Amino acid sequence: MEFRVLGTVAVATEDGAFLPLGPAKRRSLLAMLLLQPNTAVPVERLTEALWDEEPPLHSRTVLQGHISRLRALLAEHGAEAYGIELATQGPAYVLRLPETLIDAHRFEELVSLARAQRGPGDAVLMLREALALWQGPALTGTVTSPPLQTAAHALEELRLASVEALAEAYGELGEHGRAAAVLRTEAVAHPLREPLSAALMLALSRSGRQSDALEWFHRTRRLLADELGVDPGPALSDAYATILHTGTPVAPVEQSAKKPEPATCVPELLPRRPRGFTGRQAELDALGAAADGQYGPVAVVTGGAGVGKTALAVHWAHERRADFPDGRLFVDLCGYSDTPARQVTVVLREFLLALGVPVQRIPESEAGMGALYRSLTAEHRMLVVLDNARDSEQVRPLLPGGDHCVTLVTSRDRLGGLVASDAARPVRLDELPAADCAALLGAVLGADRVAAEPEAAAHLAALCDGLPLALRVTAARLAARPQWTLAALAGELADEQQRLGLLRVEDTGVAAALRLTVQQLPEQARRMFRSLGLHTGSELDRYTAAALAGCTPDQAAVALERLAAAHLLVESGPHGPDPRTRPDSYALHDLVRLYARALAPEADPDGLTRLLDHYLHTGLVATATAEPGSQPCFVPPPGSRRPAAVREFEDRQAALAWYEAERATLRGAVAAAVTAGMHDRAWRLVLLQWPLILWRVRDGWGPLLEQALESAELEQELDAQSRTRALLGWVLHEEGRWDEALAQLEKAPDLARRAGCVTSEAIARMNLALVLAQYGDADRSGELLGQALTLAGRARDRSTVMLAHQHLARHFLDAGDHERALEHASTGLELGPSPEAIPRRVLLRTSYGEALAGLGRIDDARRQLTDAAHEADDHGYEEGAAAARAQLAKLACA
Repeated sequence: MEFRVLGTVAVATEDGAFLPLGPAKRRSLLAMLLLQPNTAVPVERLTEALWDEEPPLHSRTVLQGHISRLRALLAEHGAEAYGIELATQGPAYVLRLPETLIDAHRFEELVSLARAQRGPGDAVLMLREALALWQGPALTGTVTSPPLQTAAHALEELRLASVEALAEAYGELGEHGRAAAVLRTEAVAHPLREPLSAALMLALSRSGRQSDALEWFHRTRRLLADELGVDPGPALSDAYATILHTGTPVAPVEQSAKKPEPATCVPELLPRRPRGFTGRQAELDALGAAADGQYGPVAVVTGGAGVGKTALAVHWAHERRADFPDGRLFVDLCGYSDTPARQVTVVLREFLLALGVPVQRIPESEAGMGALYRSLTAEHRMLVVLDNARDSEQVRPLLPGGDHCVTLVTSRDRLGGLVASDAARPVRLDELPAADCAALLGAVLGADRVAAEPEAAAHLAALCDGLPLALRVTAARLAARPQWTLAALAGELADEQQRLGLLRVEDTGVAAALRLTVQQLPEQARRMFRSLGLHTGSELDRYTAAALAGCTPDQAAVALERLAAAHLLVESGPHGPDPRTRPDSYALHDLVRLYARALAPEADPDGLTRLLDHYLHTGLVATATAEPGSQPCFVPPPGSRRPAAVREFEDRQAALAWYEAERATLRGAVAAAVTAGMHDRAWRLVLLQWPLILWRVRDGWGPLLEQALESAELEQELDAQSRTRALLGWVLHEEGRWDEALAQLEKAPDLARRAGCVTSEAIARMNLALVLAQYGDADRSGELLGQALTLAGRARDRSTVMLAHQHLARHFLDAGDHERALEHASTGLELGPSPEAIPRRVLLRTSYGEALAGLGRIDDARRQLTDAAHEADDHGYEEGAAAARAQLAKLACA
């Protein structure tokens, strides 16, 4: 077992798994105890760490609850075998354990040992091992309070000092390049830490990079002046002076021998070299492979509007001029343009004239022109760039003859026909990486302006989806307004209502480029694209697309494939942890989604209703698959329509994986329903996620459930209010917000009773009972569980009856009444013989085994617990398997 504070506060087991520590306050409590191991930490000090502001009146009760949960969690995972004990010591708590189990302790030991080493080689090894223990900022995941912030700062200072020591040791070994690499990362993260920047400057200079070292000095000097209004201190100034006086001379670069120019006139139709081109090395290498004869002589650069296909092709053509001594031809085929597409005969005439054919010798027919063109290029080493092609048919007549020419085609379409017929090599162009986006902005605005606002530059890149066209338009706006900051423009672009309008300068813009793509689509694909503007997420499958467009899933699949071929969608494949989650899944970039949304008024006005109903019906199927035997949590609202086809799910894992994958989209659907006033669908869209809410109970469901409650109250749906309050109360309880949880849970049973829903009332009483048990009110908890069992029996709801027996068995185990625990566990097991109720069966069987052990029937207990663990393993129920094995471990130690 290992305790981690150098990163996210965590407890790791021997097999690499992490214990479920729960909410931030519990992690904070553990962190405070780990920072002072084997030392009694007063309750007042712990309270100060857990509440940044005035603690609530019941803070001691909450603290005791967290201590109790931590103690149980550690015991459940065999902490005693490691010598770990969480003990009460008067008005304080102490975590007793071997300190070597704490990563911070091992880190400090290794740093101390490194200081004591005589040789820098040994120091390097120890410091590298020490720094490898860090997994992120210290004490991540804890409450923001002064005690924890102070501790995190102290640990960070020690880490930075260790980085500086590691660089110094590298320097002693003469490995100045490695020293610079170590320091650069930290200097970027801590730009105002002068000793760090000074050490980096010296390391750069000593590794022969004097100009980089001086540039770093000026960069830091500007930051100090802008941020703090001060000049460089002694450390930075001394390093600067040292570099100036002892700088490493730079060796002159030898001129490479130039290839002789061809003696004859050669065609040169390339447009000018694009300014500010950056990145794309992998794609440039792929084009180079075609030129070098590694693949066929045709390469197709494909990608969406504005991704920089033409810039890449023209830049590469200029770079590789020497490889094509017989000339370079270029034509814009206007496949995606406001002007008509170029006719093949017109293009061939231009090419023949460029090749020196007198006008009177040019044939009149397309076939004759093509034959002459191919014969003239057959023995030459030429480059032909066919830009902005609409389809393969437009390209084929323009391919040169022979094997010595290279043809480079750019298109927004995949041109699969050309790949099939002419072995064209596709080179896909995606959005620019963040670093290349910053370089592109810097090429227009100046590196200093971009370096002064690195976070804003990264935000701009994200808002532009990494599209070079959008970035160039953004840079043009900023270049025309030197008084604007990058952050100010990023703030404006963050408004989705304005973004496409802002990404337009004169006749150039993202919306215009996308419009040209869409207008070339077949009508069915255009209609589908307009419908996508109503979608509430960034990904979708054919079932969702069918609901949006009002067609069948098969028709939707054809349209989606056409949109993907035009690079308006990206095939994302199976999504989520289960490959069956979302077959034939497609994603939309933000700018494409915004453009589709602008066209949405042209789409079917009932599209949103169909989308919401699609998710309601799919969610009901997913719930029935994930929790078979449970009653539906609602009936569809009046007027809802079942989709043409609804997805089916193979098993519980596939259903839960769908919930996980669609979570953000469903949240967007709830917001869209509320905005449209469809509250009858809004609360249902939240409640249908209850299997995922219970599975991922600590994932911040509160705001969504509060919205569901508001919608249910507006609709005066009492049963929905009861179910929502029961769920919300359980979520708040798991987050450690016990008072708020009780306030919700106390209201849920009466709402269900007034609604006349016996099952809802039973569930509400069970949830309230479980929270009251945490407060130590065992008597009322047991009474509520008994009432819940009676109500579930009256409703003849076998699943809820089984759940009540499960909780009653646990209640009596906690009370030490093993006979009654055995009785409830046994009765519950008799209700669920099928694989439908695996989680509850596993927990009931585990309780049954515990009860047998409490009655002294050890062999029977071991068999039950072993069977429970195996059953959980067989069905992928990891928590159940862990609980059963924890009880087996207790039996082994008894």
